[in-house]
Amino acid sequence: MLKSLSTRNLTVFQDVELNFAPGLNVIVGENGCGKSHLLKVVYSVMAASAEEGKKPTASEPTKTLLQKVLADKLIHVMRPESLGRLARRKQGRERCEVALKFSDPRLNCSFGFATSSKSEVQIETLPKIWQSKVPVFLPTRELLTIYPNFVAVYEGHYLEFEETYRDTCLLLGALALKGPRENQIVSILKPLEEAMGGKVVLDKNGRFYLRIPGQGNMEMPLVAEGLRKLAMIARLISTGSLLDKGYLFWDEPETNLNPKLIRLVANVIYHLCQQGIQVFVATHSLFLLRELEILALGKDFSNVEHRFFALKPTKDGVVVEQGDALEKLQTLVLLDEELAQSDRFMESD
Repeated sequence: MLKSLSTRNLTVFQDVELNFAPGLNVIVGENGCGKSHLLKVVYSVMAASAEEGKKPTASEPTKTLLQKVLADKLIHVMRPESLGRLARRKQGRERCEVALKFSDPRLNCSFGFATSSKSEVQIETLPKIWQSKVPVFLPTRELLTIYPNFVAVYEGHYLEFEETYRDTCLLLGALALKGPRENQIVSILKPLEEAMGGKVVLDKNGRFYLRIPGQGNMEMPLVAEGLRKLAMIARLISTGSLLDKGYLFWDEPETNLNPKLIRLVANVIYHLCQQGIQVFVATHSLFLLRELEILALGKDFSNVEHRFFALKPTKDGVVVEQGDALEKLQTLVLLDEELAQSDRFMESD
């Protein structure tokens, strides 16, 4: 479990520390506040570690090795022209520092880099072991329609896609669970498959379909985009990528979803937390926030710990306010905007 992230001079942030819950963590803020940056930095560190640890030739972490794989992952996920472009530029603040602390201290990691750095980080705290579970990153768009041959093309050519697309496509193509572990995911998959009207299947030619009872297979590009996002989650659950003490980073789950499906997504997020997944969500949807808050206050998910983070831009950089409940956050721009809209409506009447 990730316990905290602290960073200085990362993109729009001057000096922040986020203390995470073992269950659900929701980062809220308007566009340009760095929500995605926080998710991607944490994801990059975990993914780089997990990928290296799964290699047949993997040995214990070393500074020389981690410096390279971590710098490469940050550049490929966040897509700066050079690593130093991720450091916040202000006189006297030309070095970025990042530290991650885990419930298992052997995973703790801290590093830094300067604005002049092209592609090298300096490791301050070297983890003693590699991450055992590959994290999952869901971007704002669905990936099932671009899946066929995407990984092969990505790895053989330069594409202007962040590496999270390639990573998630690899997980989407994994084999579905069979046997006792398959029974473990039935209750989570059922509401998703009911909303989609069928099951997600991958044929031998590497194409995804929605198998609808009594109608056969429907090509995934013909399925509504909102349902394709649900299909992506369903597939990752069925392969076991979202099971057993893993990590999910989901950037704006509400994109292209109607309110009914947003409610379903909120339920799925909490069910994943109950399965031992630590979930990190970035959003600017007040509707999704309220649905998550309703579930947090109910009995079904009372065992899931959660934490909310509100980002606010200031002249000295973006600051973070955090608490265990939405009402504890003073800085909630989304709510302010909704109240302002209500006032404008009343005035127009």
